[in-house]
Amino acid sequence: MFALYIKIIIVTFVDMESNNTTQPIVITLDAGGTNFVFNAMQGGKACTESITMPSMAHDLDLCLGTLIKGFEEIISKLDAKPQAISFAFPGPADYRNGIIGGYLPNFPSFRDGVALGPMLEEHFGIPVFINNDADLFAYGEAVGGALPRINNKLAEAGSTKRYRNLLGFTFGTGFGFGFVMDGVLNRGDNSCVETFCLKHRDYPGYIVEDGVAIRAVKRVYKELSGDDSNLEPRDICAIADGTMSGNMEAAKEAFATLGRVAGDAMATAVTLMDGIIVIGGGLTGAKRYFMPALIEEMRSKIKTMSGDTINRVQMEVYNLDDEHDFQEFAKGKSTKIKVYGSTKEVVYDPVKRVGVTISDIGASNAVSLGAYLYAINNI
Repeated sequence: MFALYIKIIIVTFVDMESNNTTQPIVITLDAGGTNFVFNAMQGGKACTESITMPSMAHDLDLCLGTLIKGFEEIISKLDAKPQAISFAFPGPADYRNGIIGGYLPNFPSFRDGVALGPMLEEHFGIPVFINNDADLFAYGEAVGGALPRINNKLAEAGSTKRYRNLLGFTFGTGFGFGFVMDGVLNRGDNSCVETFCLKHRDYPGYIVEDGVAIRAVKRVYKELSGDDSNLEPRDICAIADGTMSGNMEAAKEAFATLGRVAGDAMATAVTLMDGIIVIGGGLTGAKRYFMPALIEEMRSKIKTMSGDTINRVQMEVYNLDDEHDFQEFAKGKSTKIKVYGSTKEVVYDPVKRVGVTISDIGASNAVSLGAYLYAINNI
């Protein structure tokens, strides 16, 4: 399975660099509650000018009509027939079957359930893939972002260690999560692979998203500083940097709090799913303020009732964007062990380890890449 996964990655990167116009074309969509942005991708890159239309999310007939019109206009601009439509859409949803429905604040007309995928497949006669944006972020990072980047860097460092699994988290309006194992996106049996609803580290009666999302940074800064001006995270980051007036210590602590709360939830997730962690989203611009607290939280201790103290995460946790940490991560502790009854020896590395990195291709690019590659690998 791992050999197949590596092959997929290699083929993908070769294709992207070739500028071959015979590569499959996939139609994509950025589905916002205000606007729909339609595009087409070929070889992992946009191949048309995007088209933006009001989403008309309040009226189901108008909204679905806009979707069809937008996709038709993009297709009319192409020189070849697209092979699939692939995009992210807000949940709750049964993504596997392309059905959107439930409580969607930005799409109230979808509340009773809409068979969006089947409708589009019937109209356009090509496969349609709909996923959660955090899932596509994780998939893009696993196939064309953080995972191959870390594995390549390990190879350059002379390490034989390679990673197959990736946990993707997005820090923004919400606290999104996706998981890829051995190159396969884990969509779950109910399209419900989530961490936003885990318990808040400091307020166990509340969801963790209330401690990680944009609203959390704004709330904590306001509470600590007494500033009622409703500043945005970029302003709070500027205050922490000293380039804007305000309470610098409160600003730094607002992001550190986010780091601790996120680190607590991520410790639970990586203990269960064991893989490289990549973080994306708008709040990553403040990584210098939240990453130290996040890593410290993941490295924290926990007790047993017999009095022992053990690591919260059973693997050693490394900040892969810190060069010293990465070198320790790559080095491990390889040793040779004799094979009983033989003169042979095997190499054994007893250090179990995982790492955390910030996306270097950006969440939006990772989502688009994930949507494209998911379609290509599933048609």
